[in-house]
Amino acid sequence: MANILSILIFLPILLSIPILFFSKNNTKLIKSYTLAISLITFVLSLVLYFSFNTESGEYQFVQKMPWVKIINSFYYVGVDGISLLLILLTTLIFPISIIASFNSIKIRIKEYYFLLLLLEGALIGVFTSLDLILFYVFWEFILIPMYFLIGIWGGEERIYATIKFFLYTMFGSVLLLIGIIWTGLLAQPYVGSFTLDIVQLATLSTYIPLDKQIILFCLFTLGFLIKVPLFPFHTWLPDAHVQAPTAGSVILAALLLKMGTYGLIRFSLGLFPAAFIKLTPIIAILAVIGIIYGALLSIVQKDMKKLVAYSSVSHMGFIVLGIFALTNESLQGSVIQMINHGLSTGALFLFVGMIYERRHTKLIAEFGGLRKVMPVFAALFLVVSLSSIGLPGLNGFIGEFLVLLGSFNSYNLGNSWYSIISALAVIFSAVYLLWMYQRVMLGPIEKKENKELKDISKSELFTIIPLLIFIIWIGVYPNSFLRISENSVKKVLINLDNAKIQMYKSLETKPKQ
Repeated sequence: MANILSILIFLPILLSIPILFFSKNNTKLIKSYTLAISLITFVLSLVLYFSFNTESGEYQFVQKMPWVKIINSFYYVGVDGISLLLILLTTLIFPISIIASFNSIKIRIKEYYFLLLLLEGALIGVFTSLDLILFYVFWEFILIPMYFLIGIWGGEERIYATIKFFLYTMFGSVLLLIGIIWTGLLAQPYVGSFTLDIVQLATLSTYIPLDKQIILFCLFTLGFLIKVPLFPFHTWLPDAHVQAPTAGSVILAALLLKMGTYGLIRFSLGLFPAAFIKLTPIIAILAVIGIIYGALLSIVQKDMKKLVAYSSVSHMGFIVLGIFALTNESLQGSVIQMINHGLSTGALFLFVGMIYERRHTKLIAEFGGLRKVMPVFAALFLVVSLSSIGLPGLNGFIGEFLVLLGSFNSYNLGNSWYSIISALAVIFSAVYLLWMYQRVMLGPIEKKENKELKDISKSELFTIIPLLIFIIWIGVYPNSFLRISENSVKKVLINLDNAKIQMYKSLETKPKQ
C-alpha cells in the first residue's frame, strides 16, 4: 500500500510499451490486453478507495523521494478526498472508452491503444502530484497522446482542431511554468532553498505580498481556466470535441477538463488565498457568463456533438462558480459536479458516437423517430439527458443544487445575483437537451436510412450501464460520495481561514507609511 499511487501511475504507462511489439494484425490481442490493463488499474483504485480514511482531510498514501536535486524537486505524491474521487472517475472512464473504441477504430490500432494507456497514467499523475514540477511534467505529458488521438483518429478537420487545442493549452502551460518558477523563488528566503513542495508552499502563502500573489494567481489561474475551459477561453473546445474520436471526446469531457478545476482548488486557492479572494468577482462574472453563454449556444446547434460540447462550457462554469463561492456547500457541490459532469456528458458523447457509427452523421436534422426502431437506446438516452439537466433523483441535481445554495449564501461572492442568474441555465439545459431528444427520438421516421437502424448492442450496453449505475447511485444516495471529499473540503476552507487571519495580522502589524 505504501507504493500504490506509484503503481497506479506507472502500471498503465509501462505496460503500454509491450503493445508496440504485438503484431498489428492481432487486433483481438491488442484490444484484450489494453482492456485488461485498464481493468487492473480500476481494481487497484478500488483498493485505494477501501483503504482511504474518510475521517481525515490530510494527504494519504504519501510517497516522497528526491528527484531533481539541483532544484530541490521531489517525486512527491499523495491523495486526499478530492483527488481520490477524480482518480476513481479516471479509472472508470478508461475501460469504458477502450470498449467503445473496439468497433470504431480501424487504423493504427496498436498506436491508438498505446496512447490511451499513456494518457491514463499521466492523468492519475496529475491528480496525485504534490510537487509543482512533477505536476507540470504530467500536465504537459498529457498533451502528447491527446494531440495524436485527435490528429490521427479525428474527423475531417482534425488537423485544425488539434493545432488549435495544442496552441491554446501550450499558451496556458507556459504561463503556468513561469508561475511555478517564480513561486519557488519567492519561497526561497523563508525556506532557505528553492522549493516546489505544495504542502510547504501553502504555509508560506501569507508571507508573499498581495501584489505578487495577484500576479502569480493570474499566471496559474489563466493556465487552469484555459483547460476548464471558461469563457472567453473556450473556443478550442467545440472544435476538439467535434473532431475527436468518440473515446477522445469522452476522455476530454470527463477527465481533461477536470484538470483545470482541480488545479483551481489545489493550487490557485491553496497557494494564493489572498489573491483568490481579491479577484473572485472577476472570475465569478466570467463563470456566470460562461454558464449562460454555453447554454444559449447549445440551443442553436445543429450538430449533436457540438451541442454537448457547448453544454460542457455551461456545466464547467457552474463548477468554477462553486469553487469561487468558497462555502462548504458550494465547494462540495463543485467537487461532486466534476464527477457528475464526467459521468453524464461522457455518456452523452457515447450515445452520439453510437448514432454516428450507424449513420455517419451527427446532424440533428438527419434523424427523427428513432424511438420506434431503437427503443432501449432511446430510453437510456432519455435518462442520461435528464441527469445532465439536473432532474431530482439523478446525479446532476445534487451538484447543481449545492453549488447554487452555497453561492447564494456566499460571503466571498457578496451578491446573490450570481446564483440567481446561473439558475436560468437549468431551464436552458432543459430546452436544448429535451428539444434535441424530441427531434432525434420522437415523431415520424422520415428518412429511409433510419428505418433499418439496429438498437443498442450488448457491447454498447457494457459501456453505458456502469455510467448509469453511478448516475442513479449519486442521485439517490449522494452522501456515499460526498463523505469522501467532505473533510478534505473542510481542510481547504480551514487553511483559507488561517491564511485570512495571518493576512489581517500582518496588515495590523505593518508600520504606517
